[in-house]
Amino acid sequence: MQGKIIKGISGFYYIHAAGSGIYECKAKGVFRNQNIKPLVGDNVEIAVLDEEHKKGNIEKILPRENELIRPAVANIDLALIIFAAAKPQPNFNLLDRFLVMMEYQNVPVAICFNKTDLVTEEELHAFADIYAACGYRTLYASAKEEKGVDALLELLKGKTAAVAGPSGVGKSSLVNRLQPNITMQTGEVSRKIERGRHTTRHSEIIPIGGDTYIMDTPGFSTLYIPGMEKEDLKGFYPEFRKWEPYCRFQGCNHISEPDCGVRQGLEEGSISLLRYENYKLLYEELKAVRKYKNK
Repeated sequence: MQGKIIKGISGFYYIHAAGSGIYECKAKGVFRNQNIKPLVGDNVEIAVLDEEHKKGNIEKILPRENELIRPAVANIDLALIIFAAAKPQPNFNLLDRFLVMMEYQNVPVAICFNKTDLVTEEELHAFADIYAACGYRTLYASAKEEKGVDALLELLKGKTAAVAGPSGVGKSSLVNRLQPNITMQTGEVSRKIERGRHTTRHSEIIPIGGDTYIMDTPGFSTLYIPGMEKEDLKGFYPEFRKWEPYCRFQGCNHISEPDCGVRQGLEEGSISLLRYENYKLLYEELKAVRKYKNK
């Protein structure tokens, strides 16, 4: 039987098999011997040992489409990044960190601005259009007024999406609005995996349809990109690519080099000053990290 790992705690893995329920499984010793750890999001084959009590063993981990570093999860089709349009004001530096992290890990991204009921249309588009112009799918919602929920559900259909965002943006309220037609199986998930000895905060997948999952990822709020060098950063700003052929020097980092195509795009208004200033801040951070390591 095939299923998806929706939570893993203390050596137990909870497998959602569409149409069959949730199975509590242990991983076979062969995985430990090969230094392979099952991850939340893994698609697996299981052997059912006790159908009545829904117990089994993980026999095989199917090939992964991708694997995130932090949180340690697999097979993410989409990162849904949720920020508030107001209260709190969007932290664009943090938003750009999220985007760089997902670009680095080759995970498609959509940005959802929640609490749109708190701003005017003009105020919303003043910053949201910056990201749409960079090629990011940008959606607008109000969990309070239940606006934009249908568009989000359509976007998520058939996908496993990791939901990310800082505290206070209404992420939980919006995620709750995405579960109106939740099946009894999800109630079964709650009963089965939130028992006393297993109650803790880990990455967890919530099934919201037969093949649609939302991944709740506690702690998914900071940038962590091991191995990235400052020279790599420019490759994760998609709006730079159009202008880089106009740089005089190959390998231009778009900071202080003369005849820089990206800075030309900035001067012409085709590249956002907000995004560029965040790029420079992240560049200096990566530069400082390397300097520290080389001491």
